[in-house]
Order: sequence, then C-alpha cells, then structure tokens
Amino acid sequence: MSPHRRRIRAEEWVPIGVNALEDNALDVVRSTDNRSVIAGPGAGKTELLAQRAAFLLQTGNSPRPQRILAISFKRDAAANLAARVRKRCHPEHAGRLDSMTFDAFAKAIVDRFGQALPKDWRPQPNYELIFPFERDYRDYLSSIGAPPAQVGTRAQLMAIHAKTFERKHLFGAPLPEKPHVPANAAQWAADRYWRSSIESSSGSFLSFPMLGRLAELVLRVNPVVREALALTYSHLFLDEFQDTTQIQYDLVKTIFLGSSAIVTAVGDNKQQIMRWAMAMDDPFAEFERDFAAKRTPLFHNYRSSPDLVRIQHVLAQALDAQAVKPVSKTTGTVSGDSCAVWEFSTPNVESNVLAAFIVAQMKDHGLGPRDFVLLVRQSAKNYAALLAPALANYNLLLRNEAAEIGKVKLQELLSEELSELVVRFIHLATSERAGRSWSECQEALAHLRGILSDDDAARSRLGHEINDFCAGLRVKYPAPVSTEVEAIALVDEVLNFIGRKDLAASYPAYRQGDWIDKVAEAIALHMYESCTKATDWATALNIYEGSDALPLMTIHKSKGLEYHTVIFVGLDDGAWWSFDNDKIEATAGFFVAFTRAKQRVLFTYCAKRGARKKIDPLYKLLQQAGVSVVPAG
Repeated sequence: MSPHRRRIRAEEWVPIGVNALEDNALDVVRSTDNRSVIAGPGAGKTELLAQRAAFLLQTGNSPRPQRILAISFKRDAAANLAARVRKRCHPEHAGRLDSMTFDAFAKAIVDRFGQALPKDWRPQPNYELIFPFERDYRDYLSSIGAPPAQVGTRAQLMAIHAKTFERKHLFGAPLPEKPHVPANAAQWAADRYWRSSIESSSGSFLSFPMLGRLAELVLRVNPVVREALALTYSHLFLDEFQDTTQIQYDLVKTIFLGSSAIVTAVGDNKQQIMRWAMAMDDPFAEFERDFAAKRTPLFHNYRSSPDLVRIQHVLAQALDAQAVKPVSKTTGTVSGDSCAVWEFSTPNVESNVLAAFIVAQMKDHGLGPRDFVLLVRQSAKNYAALLAPALANYNLLLRNEAAEIGKVKLQELLSEELSELVVRFIHLATSERAGRSWSECQEALAHLRGILSDDDAARSRLGHEINDFCAGLRVKYPAPVSTEVEAIALVDEVLNFIGRKDLAASYPAYRQGDWIDKVAEAIALHMYESCTKATDWATALNIYEGSDALPLMTIHKSKGLEYHTVIFVGLDDGAWWSFDNDKIEATAGFFVAFTRAKQRVLFTYCAKRGARKKIDPLYKLLQQAGVSVVPAG
C-alpha cells in the first residue's frame, strides 16, 4: 500500500510493509488503553511502534492537530522509528510524529521554558552541556573540603561512593521548588554541586540527568505549560523501556499521568544493561501500577534461527524464570554448529583464524562485511590492534565503531542528523545518478524550513536552490578533499547552506553550547580521513559510512542492531572483570550480545588474556544449552 493522505476506516486498516503481525502485536497496534509490551529479541519492537503510528495517523485515532510523541533511549533508534513511519505514511501524517531521545526531549523543555524555573534552579540561557563520569563525582567529593560541623564531617563525605552520590543524592528524587536546607554531609555536597553548576561565574554547566530533573520541575511548577504540553500529544510511545531511569520516568509521570494521552511502553526486561547508568530496577511494574497499563507479551522472533532461539531461551530463563519460549519465524541457513566457543592458543592465532573464517563465510553465503560484527566487552581498540592487520591480509577493512573522532564517538557521529545531511548533499553533488539523494535532500530541507508537501511553488524554488548549490559544490570539489582545511571548508559550506538556525530549530541538541561545532569538526576530520583512502567521491563516502567495513563494537553499542554472524571476542575474566559487581546486568549484556545474531554466534577464548573462573556461570549456561567448547587453533 502506498502512503496517501486520505483517512482509512479503522476496520479497513491493514499493516503496511509487512506480510502480517502476530495477534498480540496487532492487538497493541489497535489498542485504546495504556499498554506495557514485553517484546523479546527479534520481536519487531520498532516495527510494532511504526505500525501503531501508521494506524493512529491514517485512521484519525490521533486527531489533528494533536501529535504522537515517541521517546527512545538512543538517537539512532529514534531516527529509525521516524524513518519507518515516513515509509509507511504520507508526509502530512508522518510529520505529526515527534521521535526523539529522552535527553533531547528534556533539553527541549529546558531550552524553551527554563527561564520560568524558580530562581534557585534557573540556569543561564546559554548553558554548556557536560558529560561527567564516575571519576568526576569522586574527584568532586574529594575536592570540596569539609562540610559545616552541624551537617557532618569530611570522613562521612569521603565514605560516600561516587555512584551512590549520583544515583541517590544528586538525582534520586524530583527537585523541590525551593532547595532544602542540608541535613547531612551528602545533602550538603549535592546542594553545592547544583549551586556551582547553575550559578558559576563562567556560566551554567548541566548534564543530561540535570536537564531531566530541571525539565520535570519547570513543568510541575507551571501547570498551564504542563497541560498544554500534555494536550499536544494524543499518544506517547516509550521504546527500550527497560532502560528508563527514575529521572526520565518522573518526567513522563509529571506530564502524562492523569492526562488523556494513551501510553505504549515497549521493551524487554531481559535486556536491561543500563543499571550502571541509573536504570530503574523494574520500570514495567511501576508503569503498570501508575498508569493502569495492561501487560502484553510478544512471542515471535523474526530475527534468529530456530536453533539460536532455543539457546536464547536458556539464557533468558537465567534472567527471568517465567520467560515464555519464543517462536522463531525464520529458518536456519548455516551448516555445522550455529553456536560454539572457540579456544585459541594465542591472540595472534585467534585473529588469523577469525579473518580466514569470515572471508570463507562471505564467499559461501554471499555475505558482505556488514553482515558480521565483532563484539567485545570493552577496550575495543586493544582488540583492533591485532584483528585489523589480520583482516587486511584479506583486503577487509576493520572499523572500530567505538573510536573517537574529535570529541564524538564514530558510531554516534554517523547517527547525527548533520552528518547524514552532509553525506547526502555531497553524494548529490558528486554523483552522476543521484535521484534518491535528490529527493532525500529536498525532503530534509523542506522539513527544516517548514515547507508543506502541497506547496508546489515553494518546493520548486527549493529544488532550483539545491541544484544551484550542488552545481557549485561539484565545481569546487571535483575530487575527494586532500587536506583537513579543505574538508573543514566543505563541511562549513554544506552546513551554511542547510542553515544553522533551521537545524537548531529542528534538533534540540544543536541549540545550546557548541555541540553543533563539535559534530561539524568530527564530520570534517572523518571526511578527510576517508578521502585519504579513496580516489573518487563514491569510494570516499562508502568509507565514511563504513559500507564495506567489518564493524567492531562493544555490547552496549550493538543494542538494537542485527547481523548474520556475531563473533564475541574474549569470553574471559579479563574482559568481564566487573562480573561479580552485578551478575544480573552482566548476564543481560551477554544475552544482548547473543541475540544480535540471525544465524550464527561464536565466542572466542584465549587463556593468555585471562582465566574463566569468574564468568563460569556464563559457560555453564552455554553448556546447559548444548554449546560446545572446541579447540580452534
């Protein structure tokens, strides 16, 4: 069915772009009540939300002028959902979906209404974003000196763990309208942290958790603004709900609890891997209690082969004894074991054997480099040092997705809206046949400039403007850039054409501080690096996007992605050194890594990197599932 503007009767609506949905999924799509959807790996969580958005928009169940708000944990997940809805709906319908991350949502509220905060909590308008780590909180507690005698001692202050300080004392509860008088050393330290962050003589410095708490406060003390925001949205989607923090949940409650908005929360309690980042212990139970939401499980797995699904279920039961066995809706295509642990004598042997195996599998199954992923627990660059040369012997490029380009991680850079736009315009300007790029550029600019789909005159003028700009770009840059200066100039030209103000108006992250400049710098650096390995623009852009490179990434960055074959390098105590600190989260991370695979999962072990006593529970789970440990070199 092609996207169209006309309203469809609810009883006549059918899923778009898929053959069918399982019964429970279709029930959620058409639901008129709050739902808590437990959807395991490969269940099609994003597809479910895209179909629900299409149903609501096309049938008028989300009536104009109201909109749908979709909040995701990761930026690429938010972009993926928006893209799917655009494919299934007419632009006028798709334009009424606001898909963003929790962080972007909270930031947009503070940017718009922050000056209405109580004076004690009001940041300076041009605040700077900060990204503190645990060590920063530890250093802060060490450096602030002794508290007043009436509230505590320095020894009490030094006894506070940095994580406890962050989770409990800084962000553990909604902010009071007027700061409390500190009653103990921890409260005194937290109050000092907030005061110095907001009232510093050199400006305000705010982290995303701080923005979340400030956003909740500004709406709580301004009921007219809160009600107006709640009325804007007929429906709210919460994706990857298992990783929701108390800060984020409190913001949702303040806005939507008691409103007429219908809430759909989707996630998998077995894939909770953000407890270290303040994720709630059991957000589904709290949501179901507060919003009277009906729990609805999904049973199908559209990603993994039957044999992998069988093994996944063993792992799932270790996280949730009540886990329902999913049904694989695909077929197995690989010969031999679909899962095994390969033992190696040395890391060098491991790298060489894996490289040869990947090349052989590509040939046997007609696969490309991005049908594979090399996963590691942490420190990806250490593994890349050996893996990259081994793969290069077969003319395969390894791409460390965790690498930093300037101040931005590569995987995050590629999901930045500005990066995607720069690549589209360069592709349009340098390609002989770029029909798809042309329509994508026109749609993107029309969205940024607020040009409606039926404004033919404005769209025609925009088309001429794009053609003229790209013609000039083609003359200036006929070949890939050869210096960093050229790369910076190219990115600046595209950025200025797109329009900084229009980008800031559409994407909250670009409104404050210098984030847009950091992203632009990272684009230029990565573009220059990509161009040094290419003789034409098509190749340079392929390298930039990693189209022909084999990805290496950490478990956390693999969430939401899928691959034909997953190779987890380093199933040992050294990589999993923190296993004993939180066995539940570590096992959930193991489960996430395993469930990225469609057809095959390989784990590697090398005794020279570490023992496997600490993580013996993971090996026992694999043994229970019938997974073999075999010598591989």
